[in-house]
Amino acid sequence: MTMRIGQGFDAHRFMGTDGTEPHMERELWLAGVRWDVEGLAIEGDSDGDVAVHALIDAFLAAAGLGDIGSLFGVGKTSRGAGMHGADMLRDTVEHLRSHGYTPQSASVVIIGNRPKIGPRREQAASVLSRIAGCPISVTATTTDHMGFTGRGEGVAAIANALVDA
Repeated sequence: MTMRIGQGFDAHRFMGTDGTEPHMERELWLAGVRWDVEGLAIEGDSDGDVAVHALIDAFLAAAGLGDIGSLFGVGKTSRGAGMHGADMLRDTVEHLRSHGYTPQSASVVIIGNRPKIGPRREQAASVLSRIAGCPISVTATTTDHMGFTGRGEGVAAIANALVDA
């Protein structure tokens, strides 16, 4: 068995932070969980779930299979456009397995002031673990009001993943 580790990162702004009106009809998805935070939604071609996107990049990097853009494409007409993060993660795990890799564990850190992750941390970890078929831990931090996440303009995530071949 050969163990390989990968790292991923993603960041998106919240809708409406560029001076446009937020889109009230768009749901907020983060770490595979739907969050009810009035007026808060993440921009993106897919559902904008930065935690899932960072995990996907980490798994793909560990296996040496590229990144989220190479698997799902980029832009509003890509394969990933309009996709739910959970479906993207499922497809990624299938892609890994088809290339002889098995996810072993992962961790993801969500960086931002909102939504508050702590009350739903275990739920998020459970959802992601079930989808990936391995233990995934979820943690969160803020940037003490520094940068775009600190100003509440968006959210970011960094992930590490371990796979075996």
